[in-house]
Amino acid sequence: MLGFLTLILVCQLAGELTVGALGLPVPGPVLGMLALFALLMIRGEVPEALEQTAGGLLRAMSLLFVPAGTGVMLHFRLLGEALVPLGVALVVSTLATIAVTGLLMRWLGRREPRDG
Repeated sequence: MLGFLTLILVCQLAGELTVGALGLPVPGPVLGMLALFALLMIRGEVPEALEQTAGGLLRAMSLLFVPAGTGVMLHFRLLGEALVPLGVALVVSTLATIAVTGLLMRWLGRREPRDG
């Protein structure tokens, strides 16, 4: 388990270093998880221990939102000043997500079942 936790953190570090070195407009952890995804695609499967490690991290996800919630409360005045743009962005992004999900489900539903 420790080895796979290290792998996840090394991928995140590699993503952070790549973003910092190249000045990419993508968060480092996202790039790191794409690297991990690529490694898993090359391998062809997700090892059971990695699945258990990731599951453990997901179960503790609520703890990771505490710093974000503190930051929101710290900058509450700034959020109040930008309430309209943030509200519009939230509504538009939610509607876009629902539309894309619906279209994708319709497109995937049309595919013929595989012979198996």
